[in-house]
Amino acid sequence: MPTVLVTGANRGLGLEFVRQYGKDSYNVLAVCRTESDTDDLEALAGDYDITLEVVDLSDFDAIDNLALRLKDQPIDILINNAAVFGPRAKADNDLRQSFGTMDYALWSDLLRVNMMAPFKLVERLIDNIAASTERKIVSISATPGSITETGPGLNAYRTTKTGLNMAMATLAHELKPKGVSVALFCPGWVKTRMGTDAAPLTADVSIAGMRALIADLTVENTGQFRRYNGDVIPW
Repeated sequence: MPTVLVTGANRGLGLEFVRQYGKDSYNVLAVCRTESDTDDLEALAGDYDITLEVVDLSDFDAIDNLALRLKDQPIDILINNAAVFGPRAKADNDLRQSFGTMDYALWSDLLRVNMMAPFKLVERLIDNIAASTERKIVSISATPGSITETGPGLNAYRTTKTGLNMAMATLAHELKPKGVSVALFCPGWVKTRMGTDAAPLTADVSIAGMRALIADLTVENTGQFRRYNGDVIPW
């Protein structure tokens, strides 16, 4: 039975990844920051092969401990989904990501969770991934992380996704000799707690699209940045 590890698994995109992979008989390692707000995930666990792992990704010792618990467990697909968006100037009336009023402690926190933690997870779990059959690493990025398509505002969040893109693009080169493939995906604007109800896309459609791309991921097309529908996003 193949194994997929999903971070941010208790809601939104992560929960839908868990549902779809669980339905397709994957062993799912569902990583959540806390044991609270996991009712939907626990409901899925009654139907599918799901193991809940509580890991605060801002705590790198906790990531080390996860790696110890998963020693000798092959991981076919690692999905770095968990991320922090931060406050929005318009929607939240909060200017801490804005030029002139930047909260640098907030910026540092976002960088730690959105950019550094995914790299740390790959670093600690690479032996598990390399020992699997599929050997795939997927990180959920966002179009705001594209320098070509960037816009104003959300300065902290944007830079975390740009940094994630560079980190994973570099790893694509470093891990190719191990037969490990790496991909970055933008899920689109999805109806989730982060995306809000104004979003035009549902999670099931977004995840189905990204899963099709994951299925086609090889070392020949490693390191690409694509939308859920397959469109290549300019860096």
